[in-house]
Amino acid sequence: MTEPCCIQVGADHVAVRLDRFLDDSLPELTRSQIKRLIDEGAVTLDGVTTKAGLKLRGGENIHVVLPEPVASSAQAEEIPLAILYEDSTLIVVNKPAHFVVHPAPGHQSGTLVNALLHHCNDLSGVGGELRPGIVHRLDKDTSGVMVATKDDRTHQHLAKQFKAHSIRRRYRALVHGIMPDSKGTIDQPIGRHPVHRKKMSGTARVNRHAVTHWRVLRHYEEDRLTLVDLQLETGRTHQIRVHLAEMNYPVVGDPLYGSASRAKAINDVALRQRVAQLGRQFLHAWQLGFDHPDGTAMLFQATLPSELQDILDYLEVKYNYTPTDLSVPSYAGPAEMTSNENS
Repeated sequence: MTEPCCIQVGADHVAVRLDRFLDDSLPELTRSQIKRLIDEGAVTLDGVTTKAGLKLRGGENIHVVLPEPVASSAQAEEIPLAILYEDSTLIVVNKPAHFVVHPAPGHQSGTLVNALLHHCNDLSGVGGELRPGIVHRLDKDTSGVMVATKDDRTHQHLAKQFKAHSIRRRYRALVHGIMPDSKGTIDQPIGRHPVHRKKMSGTARVNRHAVTHWRVLRHYEEDRLTLVDLQLETGRTHQIRVHLAEMNYPVVGDPLYGSASRAKAINDVALRQRVAQLGRQFLHAWQLGFDHPDGTAMLFQATLPSELQDILDYLEVKYNYTPTDLSVPSYAGPAEMTSNENS
């Protein structure tokens, strides 16, 4: 068994079921895994084993002993990878849209994990069964830079950086609406939506701290669109998509949090057709920076994929902006958008 995960129950979680609380607090575990851990006595509440349906009172200390990871049952598959960097400890790839990161119900094959197992032969095991080497994720239809680890030491080294929020993560998004300010910070906790279980929400009773910094790059006034650069301080599930949607600036093409009516309301027929044919959200992880286990500071960038760049090029020409590559802006450094600057 591994070291226990310790969680203190906040006062705002009174009357929430234990299993529901853990489902939101430990997103890396499935509901069935949480129930099994509770049933097996691996979860204690103030030192005492309990039941999944127990209602919390607030203030309790929960200890969860996670099992050692088992061998992955995912199969290696020969799937092409866009490799940005690789050494004996880790691999950095540019993930395309429509590519699921790890096997899950409905996606047992054809995932990034299947491709990595074929390419690397072996990956770190601390991610748990079916998720070897995966220390962070991108949504299926979000493209961009990802890192995977080949050994447990490297996995734990990077996991600590993600937990400490020292990883540098920059995204590019096109959103509906004209954002009035030039930059800002969204500090809004996120948890599982109380009704729609596939969605996350800022109004969930059980939630986790989430912070997104943003900066406006372009306003496309006539089409009511804004191009934004974003930096994650935390990395919750669907964080950028939820934060922007709940500000009433949903990401263009987002099937879960987007606005079909606003997409159909775009007056420009050619642009409306491009958006309708996109088939994904206009969200791209263009920069990822971290410290290598050997101490080297590493920074990787990936330009916008062609389906996103096509829309951006159309808008740039239409609005007579000075031609510039907005896919990976040369002005931007990993520390440019800090919480202090955006406060």
